[in-house]
Amino acid sequence: MDALFGERKVNWKSLGDFSQLEKTTQMHLKNVYSCLAIAMFAAAAGSYVHIFTGFIQAGFLTSLAGIGLLIWLGMTPHTPENTPKRMGLLSGFAFMTGLSLGPLMMIVADIDVTIIPTAFLGTVVVFTSFTLAALFAQRRSFLYLGAPLMSGLSFLILLSFANIFFGSTMVFKLELYVGLLIFCGLVLFDTQLIVEKCRNGDKDYIWHCVDLFLDFVNIFRRLMVILASNKQEKRRK
Repeated sequence: MDALFGERKVNWKSLGDFSQLEKTTQMHLKNVYSCLAIAMFAAAAGSYVHIFTGFIQAGFLTSLAGIGLLIWLGMTPHTPENTPKRMGLLSGFAFMTGLSLGPLMMIVADIDVTIIPTAFLGTVVVFTSFTLAALFAQRRSFLYLGAPLMSGLSFLILLSFANIFFGSTMVFKLELYVGLLIFCGLVLFDTQLIVEKCRNGDKDYIWHCVDLFLDFVNIFRRLMVILASNKQEKRRK
């Protein structure tokens, strides 16, 4: 029996084998994902503050502050001396991003509070799967996705703007599902792009973390809305 199915066994140990990546690249990725973890905690704190306290509420000013912090981070040079400052800017931007998710999370919680942890776990699974796929795939194999993904994002922006006037439910759903596919593709693209940037001497792991953080947040946001919409449709039936 083992001989019959031996070739189909999954080698779980190989999932942690990144020997195809140089030591410097592996260290860079560890720094990137460490920053991503910090950003996620900051975003969670921002959401908590909006939902459970009245200290700061999401709004136009907080969104403007988040954009300002991101621009400030991008304009601050990547040097050892600036690392604490840039980590603070990253955490501030992530906090404001989490704060902006607060109103949506409150709406979703009113529909079904279990949707939020379900969407988060789903995002973790999707993000991890596509990240591993990018790391184990042939070098630069997903970088060709850059142009179509950027075109897709531009299309989504135009579609969202047009739907402000039309208010079509079908267009809204199309934007949700297509957007989810695009941001899953961006996880593949951004992961391999980070690896190539590192190999070419760009070691700014804090800025590289921003791309992955935004991918994660956008996948999470769309999964929440999709699950909430499906839940409401079931209740109507």
